[in-house]
Amino acid sequence: MSGIASVFSQPSHKALIAYVTVGYPSISATMKVVPLLASSGCDIVELGIPFSDPLADGATIQKASFSAIENGVTPQLCLEVAEQLSQKVSIPLVFMTYFNPILSYGQDKFLKACASSGISGLIIPDLPPEEGLEMETIIQKQNLDLIYLLAPTSTQERIRLVAERSRGFIYLVSVTGVTGARQELPADLEAFLTRVRMVAHQSLCVGFGVSTIDQARRVAQTADGVIVGSRLIQLMEDEDNFVSTVSSFIKELRQVLDE
Repeated sequence: MSGIASVFSQPSHKALIAYVTVGYPSISATMKVVPLLASSGCDIVELGIPFSDPLADGATIQKASFSAIENGVTPQLCLEVAEQLSQKVSIPLVFMTYFNPILSYGQDKFLKACASSGISGLIIPDLPPEEGLEMETIIQKQNLDLIYLLAPTSTQERIRLVAERSRGFIYLVSVTGVTGARQELPADLEAFLTRVRMVAHQSLCVGFGVSTIDQARRVAQTADGVIVGSRLIQLMEDEDNFVSTVSSFIKELRQVLDE
């Protein structure tokens, strides 16, 4: 069982997964916030590798990504940060990255570096399972999990394919569109979860648009995990004062998921 899958092995435990952009608002902030997330109740942390054309990301994460790139953050630096963080926390660390940075770095070289840096898996939003066989082969040799995404618009064929191939968990996009905090989650979210659960054995985690305590509570009623990203990025904008606000937010989420 992988480190990611083991998170979901505890009966009735709901996973809390946090996303941060590496290098936003600074590398030192990333080094500070990840141990804070782990100690406050997160089970997994997604480390976003900044990319110049983040198609799946909304305004908040796009801004963070562009800022990190301007600050000189590269995939190589992200690997170095991951290696340092893996020595500070015991929870799984997952890279969320687009496919282009991996290609530019070299697939084999990058995935070997991920494994040696303490990364447990990858989420690649623009890599559909139909095109992922080569990546899966290399990833599995490195004992990493490749986590696929599904959206409310996914066909039954795509759902079956992801159910066959995703490892660690399946990332369910709560809404069609880009990441970002939203006022409300879609009314048919539970129906989407039911549709996927009929064919998938993996744990199901919901992200894109989960930003409030009430939204997390609703998601946790049917999903196995809750993913928060844009709201965390917003809280981290105030680099000098984010420690208390991020800690309070995560602890409150953890409390709700443990109800």
